[in-house]
Amino acid sequence: MAEFSIIEKYFTSLGREHSDTSLSVGDDAAIISVPDGFEMVVSVDTMTEGIHFFEGLSPELLAHKLLAVNLSDMAAMGARPKWVTLAMGLSSHDEQWLKRFSETFDKVAKAHGVQLIGGDTTEGPLVLSLTIMGLLPKGMSMQRSKAAVGDDIYCSGYIGDAALALTKLLGEQNLTDDVFSDVLPALHMPQPQVTLGQRLLGQVSCCIDLSDGLIGDGEHIAQQSGVSLEIEIRSLPISDAYRQYLKEGGFIKYAIAGGDDYQLLFTAPQGKESTFEKMAKELDVKITKIGRVTKQGDTLVQLLDDGKPSLTKLKAFQHFR
Repeated sequence: MAEFSIIEKYFTSLGREHSDTSLSVGDDAAIISVPDGFEMVVSVDTMTEGIHFFEGLSPELLAHKLLAVNLSDMAAMGARPKWVTLAMGLSSHDEQWLKRFSETFDKVAKAHGVQLIGGDTTEGPLVLSLTIMGLLPKGMSMQRSKAAVGDDIYCSGYIGDAALALTKLLGEQNLTDDVFSDVLPALHMPQPQVTLGQRLLGQVSCCIDLSDGLIGDGEHIAQQSGVSLEIEIRSLPISDAYRQYLKEGGFIKYAIAGGDDYQLLFTAPQGKESTFEKMAKELDVKITKIGRVTKQGDTLVQLLDDGKPSLTKLKAFQHFR
C-alpha cells in the first residue's frame, strides 16, 4: 500500500475535530488558530521497537502508550491538549495492524479531546513519533524552575508498578502471577493525569511528569530551581501489588528510580494539604505529600528513611549511557 493510501485510509479524521483547526490532514502543512489569552505548548516523544517497546507488542497497546506519554507532558504543564502530528516508520504495510492501531489511536485521542492534524509515513524499522500541542492560559505555566525553598512535594497516583513489570518481562525477576498481572497495565497503558494538571494551575510552584523515575525527575526540578529535595521513602505512594512484592522480599528501588510512571510530581507552598485532599476526592486521583524543598546542598535529591538520611544510593534513568 502506498504512503498516501495509508494516510487517507487509516489516518484521516482521527480524534476530535476543533473549530480552531483551519486546515488538517491532506495538505503540505496544518493550520491552527491560537485564541487570545492563550499560549501554545508543544512536546514530542519517539518510541522505537526494541528500545522503548518489545517486538510484537500489540498495535492497540502501542497506540495507547504513544498518546499517553505525550498527554502526560501536557498534564505536567497544565495545558489542555488539542492537536497531534504522527510520524511513523513502518517495516511492513500490514493493513490489519494499521486498522487496529488507528482505531485505538482514534478512541484515546477522542477521549482526551485531541485531533490528528498531520504527519508522515516512511518505510523502515518500526518507529513512532508524536508531536503534541496544547493550549495554556498566558503566564500560568508550571515550570520546573519555580520550586521554592519551604515548598512541600507531592506525587499523584502510584509509582513503581511499570518498572516492576518491566523487570519480569526482562527476566530479571520472577514475580508472582498476581503481582505481575496487577502491575503490567501501568507499563503498557499508563493513565496520564491531564485533568489534574489543569486543576493544579495557580495552586503549585512547579510540576514535572514522572517518566525517568522519581530521583531523575526530582533532580531536574532541583537543578533548574537551584534547590534540593528531601523525599521520605516511607511516604512514597505504592500500590497494593507493590506492597505485596515488598512483603515477598522485594526492593523499593523501582518506585524510586524505575521510571515510566507518567504521574505528576509537583511542589506547592506549605498549607495546601486540604486543597489537594479535596481535589483528589473530586477527581478520584491519589495525591500524596512525600517531602519538602530545601536549600541547595551537595545532594540534589536526598532520600530519607523515617526522617533520617537513607543509605540507599540509586541513579536516575538515562536514555544514553
